[in-house]
Amino acid sequence: MEDNLTIFGIRTVIEAIQSGKNIDKIYIQKGLSGPLFMELMQIMGKRGFNLSYVPVEKLNKLSNGNHQGVVAKISPVKFRELEEVVQEILEDETKTPLFLLLDQITDARNFGAIIRTAECTGVHAIIVQNKGGAPVNADTVKTSAGAVFNIPLIKVSHIKDAIYYLQASGIKIVAASEKTETSLYAVDFTQPTALVMGSEEKGVNPSVLKLADQKVKLPMYGTIASLNVSVACGAFLYEIVRQRL
Repeated sequence: MEDNLTIFGIRTVIEAIQSGKNIDKIYIQKGLSGPLFMELMQIMGKRGFNLSYVPVEKLNKLSNGNHQGVVAKISPVKFRELEEVVQEILEDETKTPLFLLLDQITDARNFGAIIRTAECTGVHAIIVQNKGGAPVNADTVKTSAGAVFNIPLIKVSHIKDAIYYLQASGIKIVAASEKTETSLYAVDFTQPTALVMGSEEKGVNPSVLKLADQKVKLPMYGTIASLNVSVACGAFLYEIVRQRL
Protein backbone atom coordinates (compact mmCIF):
# COMPACT_ATOMS: atom_id res chain seq x y z
CA MET A 1 0.00 0.00 0.00
CA GLU A 2 1.15 3.57 -0.55
CA ASP A 3 0.65 6.75 1.43
CA ASN A 4 2.20 9.86 -0.10
CA LEU A 5 5.96 9.05 -0.25
CA THR A 6 5.79 6.05 2.09
CA ILE A 7 5.21 2.43 1.05
CA PHE A 8 5.01 -0.58 3.33
CA GLY A 9 4.87 -4.37 3.19
CA ILE A 10 7.71 -6.61 2.03
CA ARG A 11 6.14 -7.54 -1.31
CA THR A 12 5.30 -3.89 -2.06
CA VAL A 13 8.87 -2.81 -1.38
CA ILE A 14 10.22 -5.65 -3.54
CA GLU A 15 7.99 -4.57 -6.42
CA ALA A 16 9.03 -0.93 -5.99
CA ILE A 17 12.72 -1.88 -6.23
CA GLN A 18 12.17 -4.11 -9.24
CA SER A 19 10.16 -1.43 -11.05
CA GLY A 20 12.98 1.11 -10.64
CA LYS A 21 11.37 3.42 -8.11
CA ASN A 22 13.72 5.92 -6.47
CA ILE A 23 13.98 4.34 -3.03
CA ASP A 24 15.42 6.89 -0.63
CA LYS A 25 15.44 4.89 2.60
CA ILE A 26 14.28 1.49 3.83
CA TYR A 27 13.30 0.85 7.47
CA ILE A 28 13.52 -2.79 8.58
CA GLN A 29 12.29 -4.25 11.85
CA LYS A 30 15.09 -5.51 14.08
CA GLY A 31 15.32 -9.30 14.10
CA LEU A 32 13.10 -9.75 11.05
CA SER A 33 13.41 -13.11 9.29
CA GLY A 34 11.52 -15.45 6.96
CA PRO A 35 11.66 -16.44 3.27
CA LEU A 36 10.00 -13.26 1.93
CA PHE A 37 12.40 -11.09 3.93
CA MET A 38 15.33 -13.12 2.56
CA GLU A 39 13.99 -12.52 -0.95
CA LEU A 40 13.98 -8.77 -0.25
CA MET A 41 17.56 -8.87 1.03
CA GLN A 42 18.65 -10.81 -2.05
CA ILE A 43 16.99 -8.30 -4.40
CA MET A 44 18.59 -5.37 -2.58
CA GLY A 45 21.93 -7.14 -3.02
CA LYS A 46 24.87 -4.78 -3.10
CA ARG A 47 22.99 -1.75 -4.42
CA GLY A 48 23.85 0.34 -1.36
CA PHE A 49 20.35 1.23 -0.16
CA ASN A 50 20.07 3.53 2.84
CA LEU A 51 18.92 1.02 5.47
CA SER A 52 17.87 1.57 9.06
CA TYR A 53 17.05 -1.29 11.47
CA VAL A 54 14.41 -0.02 13.90
CA PRO A 55 11.97 -1.25 16.58
CA VAL A 56 8.48 -2.24 15.47
CA GLU A 57 7.07 0.87 17.19
CA LYS A 58 8.91 3.07 14.70
CA LEU A 59 7.41 1.14 11.77
CA ASN A 60 3.94 1.41 13.28
CA LYS A 61 4.29 5.21 13.36
CA LEU A 62 5.60 5.35 9.81
CA SER A 63 3.02 3.15 8.15
CA ASN A 64 -0.31 3.02 10.00
CA GLY A 65 -0.85 -0.35 8.38
CA ASN A 66 0.30 -3.94 7.93
CA HIS A 67 3.94 -3.22 7.25
CA GLN A 68 5.24 -6.81 7.74
CA GLY A 69 8.39 -5.34 9.25
CA VAL A 70 9.42 -3.21 6.26
CA VAL A 71 8.68 0.41 5.34
CA ALA A 72 10.31 2.38 2.53
CA LYS A 73 10.45 6.04 1.56
CA ILE A 74 10.25 6.84 -2.14
CA SER A 75 12.10 9.95 -3.26
CA PRO A 76 10.03 12.46 -5.25
CA VAL A 77 13.12 13.24 -7.36
CA LYS A 78 15.31 11.14 -9.62
CA PHE A 79 18.95 11.03 -8.59
CA ARG A 80 21.56 11.60 -11.30
CA GLU A 81 24.86 9.83 -11.98
CA LEU A 82 28.02 11.63 -10.79
CA GLU A 83 30.09 11.09 -13.93
CA GLU A 84 27.28 12.22 -16.23
CA VAL A 85 26.63 15.49 -14.36
CA VAL A 86 30.30 16.37 -13.90
CA GLN A 87 30.98 15.93 -17.61
CA GLU A 88 27.95 18.06 -18.51
CA ILE A 89 29.23 20.90 -16.32
CA LEU A 90 32.86 20.64 -17.49
CA GLU A 91 31.79 20.75 -21.14
CA ASP A 92 29.88 24.02 -20.62
CA GLU A 93 32.53 26.71 -21.02
CA THR A 94 30.19 29.37 -19.65
CA LYS A 95 30.21 27.78 -16.19
CA THR A 96 32.81 27.64 -13.44
CA PRO A 97 31.93 24.33 -11.75
CA LEU A 98 30.53 24.51 -8.24
CA PHE A 99 29.52 21.33 -6.44
CA LEU A 100 28.24 20.81 -2.92
CA LEU A 101 29.01 17.59 -1.05
CA LEU A 102 26.99 16.86 2.08
CA ASP A 103 28.69 14.44 4.45
CA GLN A 104 25.74 12.78 6.21
CA ILE A 105 23.42 15.71 6.90
CA THR A 106 20.68 13.93 8.87
CA ASP A 107 17.91 16.50 9.36
CA ALA A 108 15.46 16.66 6.44
CA ARG A 109 14.67 20.33 7.05
CA ASN A 110 18.34 21.29 7.14
CA PHE A 111 18.75 19.33 3.92
CA GLY A 112 15.86 21.20 2.33
CA ALA A 113 17.16 24.58 3.45
CA ILE A 114 20.60 23.79 2.04
CA ILE A 115 19.08 22.72 -1.29
CA ARG A 116 17.17 26.01 -1.45
CA THR A 117 20.28 28.10 -0.79
CA ALA A 118 22.34 26.01 -3.20
CA GLU A 119 19.84 26.58 -6.00
CA CYS A 120 19.80 30.32 -5.29
CA THR A 121 23.61 30.56 -5.35
CA GLY A 122 24.16 28.66 -8.59
CA VAL A 123 25.44 25.34 -7.27
CA HIS A 124 25.50 22.96 -10.24
CA ALA A 125 24.81 19.75 -8.30
CA ILE A 126 24.53 18.40 -4.75
CA ILE A 127 26.24 15.12 -3.88
CA VAL A 128 25.14 12.96 -0.95
CA GLN A 129 26.00 9.50 0.30
CA ASN A 130 23.63 6.55 -0.07
CA LYS A 131 23.74 5.69 3.62
CA GLY A 132 23.45 7.81 6.73
CA GLY A 133 21.95 10.98 5.27
CA ALA A 134 18.54 12.60 5.46
CA PRO A 135 15.87 11.27 3.09
CA VAL A 136 14.26 13.42 0.41
CA ASN A 137 10.81 13.49 1.99
CA ALA A 138 7.89 15.89 2.22
CA ASP A 139 9.76 18.04 4.79
CA THR A 140 12.75 18.29 2.47
CA VAL A 141 10.61 19.29 -0.50
CA LYS A 142 8.66 21.87 1.52
CA THR A 143 11.72 23.44 3.16
CA SER A 144 13.49 23.65 -0.18
CA ALA A 145 10.53 25.66 -1.55
CA GLY A 146 10.57 23.43 -4.62
CA ALA A 147 14.28 23.95 -5.32
CA VAL A 148 14.77 20.19 -4.97
CA PHE A 149 13.21 19.84 -8.43
CA ASN A 150 15.54 22.42 -10.01
CA ILE A 151 19.01 21.21 -9.05
CA PRO A 152 20.66 17.86 -9.85
CA LEU A 153 20.94 15.56 -6.83
CA ILE A 154 23.54 12.81 -6.94
CA LYS A 155 23.85 9.78 -4.67
CA VAL A 156 27.15 7.95 -4.33
CA SER A 157 28.19 4.89 -2.35
CA HIS A 158 30.93 6.84 -0.57
CA ILE A 159 31.67 10.56 -0.39
CA LYS A 160 35.38 9.76 -0.67
CA ASP A 161 34.87 8.15 -4.08
CA ALA A 162 33.13 11.31 -5.29
CA ILE A 163 36.03 13.42 -4.00
CA TYR A 164 38.59 11.30 -5.88
CA TYR A 165 36.58 11.64 -9.08
CA LEU A 166 36.13 15.41 -8.70
CA GLN A 167 39.83 15.93 -7.99
CA ALA A 168 40.74 13.86 -11.04
CA SER A 169 38.40 16.15 -13.01
CA GLY A 170 40.34 19.26 -11.93
CA ILE A 171 37.96 20.40 -9.21
CA LYS A 172 39.36 21.68 -5.91
CA ILE A 173 37.87 20.19 -2.73
CA VAL A 174 37.27 22.69 0.07
CA ALA A 175 35.97 21.33 3.39
CA ALA A 176 34.26 23.39 6.07
CA SER A 177 35.92 22.67 9.41
CA GLU A 178 36.54 24.36 12.74
CA LYS A 179 39.83 22.45 12.94
CA THR A 180 41.84 24.89 10.86
CA GLU A 181 43.21 28.42 11.08
CA THR A 182 42.38 29.26 7.46
CA SER A 183 39.49 31.70 7.12
CA LEU A 184 36.79 31.33 4.49
CA TYR A 185 37.74 34.80 3.24
CA ALA A 186 41.35 33.80 2.54
CA VAL A 187 40.44 31.20 -0.08
CA ASP A 188 40.17 31.63 -3.84
CA PHE A 189 36.79 30.31 -4.95
CA THR A 190 36.97 31.61 -8.52
CA GLN A 191 38.32 28.26 -9.74
CA PRO A 192 36.30 25.02 -10.10
CA THR A 193 35.31 24.07 -6.54
CA ALA A 194 33.47 21.44 -4.56
CA LEU A 195 32.45 22.52 -1.05
CA VAL A 196 32.10 19.83 1.62
CA MET A 197 29.73 20.43 4.55
CA GLY A 198 29.55 18.00 7.47
CA SER A 199 26.82 16.60 9.67
CA GLU A 200 25.00 18.62 12.31
CA GLU A 201 26.74 16.96 15.24
CA LYS A 202 30.12 15.71 14.02
CA GLY A 203 31.01 17.95 11.10
CA VAL A 204 32.98 16.52 8.20
CA ASN A 205 34.24 12.99 8.81
CA PRO A 206 38.00 12.98 9.61
CA SER A 207 38.71 10.51 6.79
CA VAL A 208 36.99 12.91 4.37
CA LEU A 209 38.83 15.93 5.78
CA LYS A 210 42.15 14.27 5.00
CA LEU A 211 41.27 14.23 1.31
CA ALA A 212 40.36 17.93 1.09
CA ASP A 213 42.67 20.26 -0.81
CA GLN A 214 41.84 22.98 1.70
CA LYS A 215 40.09 23.20 5.06
CA VAL A 216 38.44 26.51 5.91
CA LYS A 217 36.36 27.96 8.72
CA LEU A 218 33.98 30.82 9.40
CA PRO A 219 35.18 33.50 11.81
CA MET A 220 33.22 33.18 15.06
CA TYR A 221 32.96 35.99 17.62
CA GLY A 222 30.12 34.88 19.90
CA THR A 223 30.12 32.54 22.87
CA ILE A 224 28.38 29.79 20.85
CA ALA A 225 31.08 27.95 18.91
CA SER A 226 29.10 26.86 15.84
CA LEU A 227 26.27 27.71 13.46
CA ASN A 228 23.40 25.58 12.21
CA VAL A 229 24.76 23.70 9.19
CA SER A 230 22.27 25.24 6.75
CA VAL A 231 23.17 28.76 7.94
CA ALA A 232 26.90 28.01 7.74
CA CYS A 233 26.45 26.56 4.26
CA GLY A 234 24.70 29.76 3.18
CA ALA A 235 27.60 31.87 4.45
CA PHE A 236 30.10 29.76 2.50
CA LEU A 237 28.08 29.76 -0.69
CA TYR A 238 27.50 33.51 -0.69
CA GLU A 239 31.21 34.16 -0.28
CA ILE A 240 31.69 32.05 -3.40
CA VAL A 241 29.03 34.11 -5.17
CA ARG A 242 30.71 37.36 -4.06
CA GLN A 243 34.06 36.27 -5.44
CA ARG A 244 32.59 35.13 -8.74
CA LEU A 245 30.54 38.25 -9.44
